Amino acid sequence: MASKSIDNAFTAKSARGAATDPTYAGALSFMRRRYSKDIEGADAVVLGIPFDAAVSNRPGARFGAQAIRRASAIFDNDPQYPFSRDLFEAMAVVDYGDVLLDYGNHQKTPALIEAEAAKIIASGAFLLSLGGDHFVTWPLLKAHAAKHGPLALVHFDAHQDTWDDDGERIDHGSFVARAVREGVIDADHSIQIGIRTHAPEDFGIEILHGYEVEDLSAQAIAEKILAHVGNRPAYLTFDIDCLDPAFAPGTGTPVAGGPSSAKILSVLRKLGSLDIRGADVVEVAPAYDHADITAIAGATVAMYMLGLKAERLATS
Repeated sequence: MASKSIDNAFTAKSARGAATDPTYAGALSFMRRRYSKDIEGADAVVLGIPFDAAVSNRPGARFGAQAIRRASAIFDNDPQYPFSRDLFEAMAVVDYGDVLLDYGNHQKTPALIEAEAAKIIASGAFLLSLGGDHFVTWPLLKAHAAKHGPLALVHFDAHQDTWDDDGERIDHGSFVARAVREGVIDADHSIQIGIRTHAPEDFGIEILHGYEVEDLSAQAIAEKILAHVGNRPAYLTFDIDCLDPAFAPGTGTPVAGGPSSAKILSVLRKLGSLDIRGADVVEVAPAYDHADITAIAGATVAMYMLGLKAERLATS
């Protein structure tokens, strides 16, 4: 047992290297990464955002980060598929824990998220955020754009999230409209994948509708994303309801007719040349699920995001 670890989230002496906790035991950080507020030297930082007061249908995404962390234990020990490597051999990653939010004062939430994210981004680390509902992407985008300038948004979702608001609303369905209007994202080079609902505006953003995703191969979808974004700095946001409810039932606003997890993971695997400056996985609401189906999908998407980052570090 000398080569085994337990509670690696607390006992790890380094932010690098695989943990060897039993899958069924030990402290549940994201992929067993060390919990730490000390991010010096970290290549990537995982941040949880337990917020769901902006939902228009079913609440519960405040438990999303917790569920994703729990599901991520399945990635421990072995080289992470399909990256054929221990992602943490050459990439230092810490789990920063969660943003502290006041559940009784939601108007303070955006600034609290933005400030916490900005502190991590200023360190030079790649920030992977676990929501929470999709409103949390708004302050995250602001924090990233403050450092990198307007970002090309690569947005996997069943919804466009371009509904109008007054700039003050706490609403998970309008962050894209706000980001375009405030110059936080570059609409001309942003793209949405999996859309299967209507919204009043598209702001010139390229859309791959659900039926198009169904007809196209994963290779063709990836090629369209890469061609549209080009070499611009990008932000990758993944609403778990992009997936069909058969593969992600635990979410607040499920929409039938979406792609499988297998197809979208294949798309993500092909996005290695994107200059991704930050990423998030949102809208996992485990109470509407059983057997952690949605959390496993969300954790896998998040692992792929770190995998793409690990590969870029290895080749830079």
